[in-house]
Amino acid sequence: MNMPTDQAALDALIRQRLDEILPQKLEELKASKTPSMSIIATKGTLDWAYPPFILGSTAAALGWDVQIFFTFYGLNLLKKDVGDLKVSPLGNPGMPMKMPFGPDWFKGIDWNKFLMPNLIQSNLPGFESVATMLMKQTIKNNGVATIDELRSLSKEADVKFIACQMTVELFGFSHDDFIEGIDYAGAATFLPVAQQSDVCLFM
Repeated sequence: MNMPTDQAALDALIRQRLDEILPQKLEELKASKTPSMSIIATKGTLDWAYPPFILGSTAAALGWDVQIFFTFYGLNLLKKDVGDLKVSPLGNPGMPMKMPFGPDWFKGIDWNKFLMPNLIQSNLPGFESVATMLMKQTIKNNGVATIDELRSLSKEADVKFIACQMTVELFGFSHDDFIEGIDYAGAATFLPVAQQSDVCLFM
């Protein structure tokens, strides 16, 4: 006859112990979990090449598990030669156009505000090449790593590179066009992993 009472007392004791232990155990599990980040890289210009590699290599240096999914024009960032990446000011009104040489007052002028509206940029032959040259010189002047260096640093830090197989086929690329040591997968493979990531970024 005492079994129900004993069972109720046992259940209450178990609940009490769980309430005492469980929060601490959950905190321990949370603290021991390795953070993860998934990045979707869709742009293939020089300026847009920096964010995924900077964020990816930095997170990996902090001990995070990082993967970057390169799709559409982002595949350009996985090509063997990234030295020909260009920067396009068109459609990017926030991009400052400053000179990387000359006296400080000259380097401080934002030429976009005065002389280079999009209408002129789109009709000026060679403007994209000039903008690319200026960007590369600015990067060099400030001691910023090149895309190739950042990409190598990311690979050394075990950032996982995934090329979108569908886009590879869509654009008629072959695996020989890209650097070694990357994976090929579709969205159906990537999305479940991204879903479990602590941070997921679209670029």
